Amino acid sequence: MPYTVTPTAIPDVLMLEPKVFGDARGFFYESFNARDFAQATGVEAQFVQDNHSKSAKRVLRGLHYQIQHAQGKLVRVVQGRVFDVAVDLRKSSPTFGRWLGVELSADNHRQLWVPPGFAHGFVVLSESAEFLYKTTDYWYPEHERSLSWNDPAIGIDWPIDFVPQLAAKDQAGKLLAQAEVFD
Repeated sequence: MPYTVTPTAIPDVLMLEPKVFGDARGFFYESFNARDFAQATGVEAQFVQDNHSKSAKRVLRGLHYQIQHAQGKLVRVVQGRVFDVAVDLRKSSPTFGRWLGVELSADNHRQLWVPPGFAHGFVVLSESAEFLYKTTDYWYPEHERSLSWNDPAIGIDWPIDFVPQLAAKDQAGKLLAQAEVFD
């Protein structure tokens, strides 16, 4: 198996740690294999889009989701370090409104599976970070929503001592109580 899968405090969100082969020349690892991913996670995901972003220190992107065309995301960092967050927006879920945060970095090679029905975001902790993610549905701007990154009802404990830099859509993020959520 090319990676170890670890359940998290929110059972549907999974941490994947690849087997990394390294020596003095560098390293190699298989970052994705559909057959092994399905076998290791029990998730039959068909990824249709890959995204790559680069952000400066203090940038917070999110918390994003699509109310229709919900996206599952397999996320990882290839340069730098981020604190990555998923918030359960499935009203029928026992973990509705709960969040999970993990550090993803180029050094730890970890990946996070964020299933459909979750808001997702991250804050950059290093000087910059490059973030890659696969999605199970396409981006539909008309269905994109943003949840407030600092909603006290959710209470995300961001490991930052600065005011993050936000895009206009993230500054306008809705509180959970007013947000469109999933059944």
